[in-house]
Amino acid sequence: MKKLLLLVVLASSSLFAQKNNSDKNTKQSSIETITLAGGCYWCVEAIYENLDGVKSVVSGYAGGTTVNPTYEEVCTGKTGHAEVVQITFDKNTTNLDEIFNVFFTLHDPTTLNRQGADVGTQYRSAIFYKNEEQKLAAQSIINALKKAKVYDSPIVTTLEPFKQFYKAENYQQNYYANNKSEPYCKLVIQPKIEKFEKLFKDRLKNKKK
Repeated sequence: MKKLLLLVVLASSSLFAQKNNSDKNTKQSSIETITLAGGCYWCVEAIYENLDGVKSVVSGYAGGTTVNPTYEEVCTGKTGHAEVVQITFDKNTTNLDEIFNVFFTLHDPTTLNRQGADVGTQYRSAIFYKNEEQKLAAQSIINALKKAKVYDSPIVTTLEPFKQFYKAENYQQNYYANNKSEPYCKLVIQPKIEKFEKLFKDRLKNKKK
C-alpha cells in the first residue's frame, strides 16, 4: 500500500517525466547533471544506468571537506562526504521530476545515515543541487510526500548545495555490471533493480516485454 501511495503522490504532483519537453530545450543544451546520495553508490548507479534518457552515471563522493578523498577515508565517516552518483541526462528524454521520482521510490528517505545494513554519514540520503531549479524541484517532491504522509517516519533527505564531486576509484565504477556474482550484488542490488524494472518498465533503456 505504501508503494502504491508513493506512486500516486508522485503522479498527482506531475513528477513523471514527459517524452516531449517544451521547445525551449531546443534553444539551449538539453544535457543536465544532478548529484544524488541514496546509500551505497553501487545500488544507485546500477538503477540509473537503466533509465531511458540517462547518458552516464559516475560513482563518487560529495558533501565533505577532504580534498580527493579515497574510499577508505570516506568509510571512516570523518571526511563528511556521502557516496553519490553524478547523473548526466538528456532533458529531451527524461527530466528532473523523473530522476527524483526514481530516487524516492527506490531508497528509504526516512532512515538517518543508513540504508539497510549500510550505516554511516557516508550513506545519508541527500540531493546536491546545482541551481535553484534543482533545489525547487527537490523541495517540491519532498513537500508532496510529506503532505500525503506517505511515510510513517519523517523524511531526512537533505538538500545540500553542490560544491565538488570527486570520482570514485575505477574499481567502484559499474560495480554491479562487473560483479553480478558477488553476494552484495545478488542480495542487495539485484532486488532493487528488479523493483525498478517492474515499476518503471516503460522507462527502461531496453524495454522488457
